[in-house]
Amino acid sequence: MTEEIDRYNMKPSVLVVEDDEAILTLLHYTLEKAGYKVRMTSDGDEAIYMVEDQKPDLILLDWMLPGKTGIQICNQLRANPDTKKIPIIMISARGEEGDRIEGLDRGADDYLVKPFSPKELLARIQAVFRRIRPAFVEQVFEYGSIRLDATSKQVTVDGKDRNLGPIEYKLLQALLEYPHRVLSREQLIRRVWGIEMHVEPRTVDVHINRLRKSLGIDKNSATVIKTIRSSGYCIKKSSEDESLFKDLPDEG
Repeated sequence: MTEEIDRYNMKPSVLVVEDDEAILTLLHYTLEKAGYKVRMTSDGDEAIYMVEDQKPDLILLDWMLPGKTGIQICNQLRANPDTKKIPIIMISARGEEGDRIEGLDRGADDYLVKPFSPKELLARIQAVFRRIRPAFVEQVFEYGSIRLDATSKQVTVDGKDRNLGPIEYKLLQALLEYPHRVLSREQLIRRVWGIEMHVEPRTVDVHINRLRKSLGIDKNSATVIKTIRSSGYCIKKSSEDESLFKDLPDEG
């Protein structure tokens, strides 16, 4: 049962930047067990490259690193329009009030003092997501006539149950996270299949068509999955003017 549910989960990604091997191992274990996709590095310059290569949903950033410090990394990410909105939790053994204030003033969304418990870490991450990316902690996604319950894995349209395959379920959840925002095929591939798999853009089109059929919606439905020419897909109400839509910024 667990394996079946895992196939449907869209795990938020966390980049851990930490040079203490013991803490790095603990963070990796704790985050993966909690259902997050984890990437790790102990090098500040590599962290910047990894963020630019594939933007994480959240960064756990140690203050004291060899070479580029956590504060410098935070400043650099906040100065870049493409990365300035990525949530950052700074972790440090420096627990004085002045240190915590400096970390927050430099752009961190939260500040966690070592040593900390795994439960506190996960609670802090959830709190940040509730403020900044609420879709990751909400259990129900609802837009127009479509409702997805992430706990029961139940999908309904106008109150009627719909059965979806795992790929179609993930596509729908991705679209419901950002209603009336355009997701490119590349963004959908990363969110649904992951960067490890080679998936042709045409494959997205095939599964979107399957999703429409499984939901029983078409261009005349109250809620539609709209193809935006040369851009991608968005979920919208048929009455909405699509000229007002915006592409979703590429956050990996």
